[in-house]
Amino acid sequence: MNDINKAKFISNEDIIMEPNDILKTTSVPVKIPLSSEDKHLLKLLYNHVSNSQDEEYCKKYNIRSAVGIAAIQIGINKRLLAVKTKLDDENIFKYALANPVYLYKSKQMCYLNPTEGCLSVDDTRYQGLVPRHYHIQVEGFNLLTNKKEIIDVKGFNAIVLQHEMDHLDGILYIDRINKLDFNYKKDDWIAV
Repeated sequence: MNDINKAKFISNEDIIMEPNDILKTTSVPVKIPLSSEDKHLLKLLYNHVSNSQDEEYCKKYNIRSAVGIAAIQIGINKRLLAVKTKLDDENIFKYALANPVYLYKSKQMCYLNPTEGCLSVDDTRYQGLVPRHYHIQVEGFNLLTNKKEIIDVKGFNAIVLQHEMDHLDGILYIDRINKLDFNYKKDDWIAV
C-alpha cells in the first residue's frame, strides 16, 4: 500500500501473502491518542472486514470474505487490527483495536472445526487443528468507541481475536497447526 492516507479501500493486491517475510515481523506499538494516519488505517482495516461480509461487495471488488485483518497483512508494521463477526442482528462482535494485549488466557483450549483460514494464506494448502484458548481477556484502544476497553470473550470470537493478535507477533495460524496428525482432537479441547 503506497500512500495509506489516500487509500479508500483494501484490494486483494494489497494483501501480503505467505511466505513473504514481512508476515513474520513483530509489529510496533502506536501512540495513543492515535495519529490521523493511524485512525485512517484502522478505519480502512475495519471497513475492509465489514464490507467483505457483503457477498455483492466481494463480487464487485473481487475480494475474499474476512472476519479479521491486521495492519501487517497490508505491509504496515503497526499493532493495529480489526475484527467483526455477526452471529445474528443482536450478537455482533466488532473492534478496531490499537495495541491490544492479553490480560487472561484460559487453560481450556479449543479449535475451529475443521481449520482456520487467513487472507494471507492459500488455505487450500494447509489443514489441521489450531489450538487456541477458549476464553481470553484483551485490553486495547478501540477506535469504534474511542476509548480503552477490556474485551472478555469466549469460543469463536476468542479464536478470531487470537488469530489477529498472532499476526501482530509475526505468527500465522499455519505455524500453530498440529503437524503430527491433523485429524487428532485432544479430548479436553472444545470444537467451535
